[in-house]
Amino acid sequence: MTDLEIPHEQDRHAHYRFFEILPGVLSWLLLLAPIILSFINITAAVIFILAYLLVYFVRSVGFSIDGLKGYRSMRQHLKEDWQALVSDVEARAIAPEDLPKRPKWHIRNIERLKTSTNTYKPSDLIHAVIIATVNESREVLEPTIRSIIDGKQDNKKVILVLAYEGRAGEEAEKRVLSLINEYKKYFLDAIAIKHPPNIPDEIIGKGSNITYAGRQLKAYLEARKIDPKNVIVTTLDADNRPNTNYFLAVSYAFCVVSDPIRASYQPLPMFTNNIWDAPTMMRVIATGNTLFYIVGTTRPHRVRNFSAHAQSMQALIDMDFWSVRTVVEDGHHFWRSYFHFNGDYQVYSISIPVYQDAVLADGYLKTIRAQFIQLRRWTYGVSDVAYVADKGFFHKNSIPKSDLIAKFLNLLEGHVTWATGTILVFGAAFIPPLISPQSFAANEIPLIVSRIQKIGLIGLLASVYVCLVTLPPRPSRVKRHRSVLMVLQWVLAPFTGVVFGSLAAFNSQTRLIFKRYLNKFDLTEKAVVTNSNTKISTKID
Repeated sequence: MTDLEIPHEQDRHAHYRFFEILPGVLSWLLLLAPIILSFINITAAVIFILAYLLVYFVRSVGFSIDGLKGYRSMRQHLKEDWQALVSDVEARAIAPEDLPKRPKWHIRNIERLKTSTNTYKPSDLIHAVIIATVNESREVLEPTIRSIIDGKQDNKKVILVLAYEGRAGEEAEKRVLSLINEYKKYFLDAIAIKHPPNIPDEIIGKGSNITYAGRQLKAYLEARKIDPKNVIVTTLDADNRPNTNYFLAVSYAFCVVSDPIRASYQPLPMFTNNIWDAPTMMRVIATGNTLFYIVGTTRPHRVRNFSAHAQSMQALIDMDFWSVRTVVEDGHHFWRSYFHFNGDYQVYSISIPVYQDAVLADGYLKTIRAQFIQLRRWTYGVSDVAYVADKGFFHKNSIPKSDLIAKFLNLLEGHVTWATGTILVFGAAFIPPLISPQSFAANEIPLIVSRIQKIGLIGLLASVYVCLVTLPPRPSRVKRHRSVLMVLQWVLAPFTGVVFGSLAAFNSQTRLIFKRYLNKFDLTEKAVVTNSNTKISTKID
């Protein structure tokens, strides 16, 4: 098997360092371009800013349209009778009387199954659910377990795995074992797996934890003679709560795609569990993230693994599970799978939600800090630029170069835009007038940009609509005026985009320039507000 692991720092050759530095250099150059061009040639600066804004505007319009499409698709998928759809897949046929009730895409799938080489049936499958936890409170973990139990799947075909950190201490271990003992009866089995501290060549992170759990799960399946090809593994964070149709939808997808082993299955992350309790800025970020992933369901060529996702146990065994040397094991796992299968790998987007928490800690300042730390970890996915370049262009593989180059450029552009986009859109137009106040073109550009931004508000309204209609019902303990704030909060979008999105991205990219690697998974503190309005917080170590 090709070595899929991220190389140690001492093993990173000159080309690897070049691609580690590249995103940060491009971002800083792009950010400084309006200033540099304004000193060299004011007309060139104006043209650059207008061109950038027009491209950004067109993409924003497309984003808003896809947001509406994605919401419509999600709503339709949530209304489907997934038990009936799965029964049709089991029979590889639709009863004539049921045909008018079935969606067209399902009818096409059943027709394709008649000649497909995919021989799996839903009844063959077992779901293993690995929930990664460190020291999250029972109030965080228990609703996650309950959400699995409340699903419409047969829970006697579900193995629950609580993967907990040994370094978290005795109290965390007692909590996990108590939950296992209490809920084991609902599943085929429920097991607790303690990740030992200080394993060589591992960083402290989720990837190390769930990889250790995956290896133990492999031994568990071997002992019981369960074929790993029939096992689908879903990884969840402690606060991830699958929709009741999630496991049925994954079983459905696994049995209808052309090659279920060379694939993973990505549900829709929705950061709405505690959205009514989160502070205003965190609500803007959380609902914006939800919208981003709703849009992603309409763009299959750009879907990547994120947070909760599912994959064949056989595939995980073949690639030795997840990386143990990165703090972004979810997004990185796409590339790990992509290179393992020599490009013959697909992430299938499933428009069924897995509900997650918005950032909420014990106190406003702690919440702000926790939000930045979370986004810094997400933006550290820029470290994959060097990994992809190294594995793709400097190691032997049979991946079509056109596909590899397109994916590489998409990855690079995405991270550069993450760092620079919001700052340039809302700030670049004011630079030429400051440097050349006598220039007519320089003084006109803020007015032109203002008009473009006003037109862009139409697209923003579509995005706000999607975010509002995907909110869960307001809890009775939350005052009515917060419903109004859910609309007014969007005036903070530029501010949160710069302070949390852009600065976090620049932090990650600049770290790579100076080899200040993130070698530890910084936990996001989780606080829970109970129905009695009591806040219970998780301590961070």
